[in-house]
Amino acid sequence: MPGTTSERAALNGRHDPLLTVAQAGDYLGTGERFIRRLIAQRRITYVKLGKYVRLQRSTLDDFIEAGRVASEGSPGSRSA
Repeated sequence: MPGTTSERAALNGRHDPLLTVAQAGDYLGTGERFIRRLIAQRRITYVKLGKYVRLQRSTLDDFIEAGRVASEGSPGSRSA
């Protein structure tokens, strides 16, 4: 299985648009400041086009998945 985001996007045949920091904030439901902090702390990969910073939508989706917390226990089991 391909490892990079661009390889996965090419195989899936989907378009992976580049988003501005403002668009990325809207996509995640956060502000620009949070996105810029993620970039500054190198917690998320980004693309630098000259002086402009862009983020791939698939990178944001991967960030969401990495932060997903599973519920405790399986759906059929209950703690007494």
